[in-house]
Amino acid sequence: MCIVVGKRRHLQMQRKKELSHNIRYISKVPVRIVMDREFLKVHPEDSLITLIENLREEETSAVVVDDEGRLLGFITMKDLLHFFSPPRRYSIVGLGLLKKYTLNRASRVEDIMVTKPITIHISDNLGHAIKLMIETGKHHLPVVDDERKVHGILEVKDIIRLIRIVSL
Repeated sequence: MCIVVGKRRHLQMQRKKELSHNIRYISKVPVRIVMDREFLKVHPEDSLITLIENLREEETSAVVVDDEGRLLGFITMKDLLHFFSPPRRYSIVGLGLLKKYTLNRASRVEDIMVTKPITIHISDNLGHAIKLMIETGKHHLPVVDDERKVHGILEVKDIIRLIRIVSL
């Protein structure tokens, strides 16, 4: 029995095989190779104004660290937007909610940072990172070691960039 396949279809099938092999390979790539090593670091006592001034076009998140570089919290642009969103129409307003919506020059990074962010270990691979991102819905993961020292940030765009390179 002989299966006749057009040249174009044959090339598509061959390319699909190569891509599936490359995608399987991607899941084994160490996080430390793909992560972004240049990221915005802030301290909890920094003002929100300073944070906003330091966020640049490419930076969509900031890592809150202590003086030794250990992770204390994490802020994404989405967290920043939640801080500025008005309360719902029929919200129950308590003192905590009222304090939240009073932004002034005294507002600090610690007022909006996520204090227990989802992280990934520097020795993990992209397969674990992708699974974690899908399960939690997070697009940014601080990359930490055993002592919670931050080495970088892994973002979805970093993974997509790798996929694009591998699939060329």
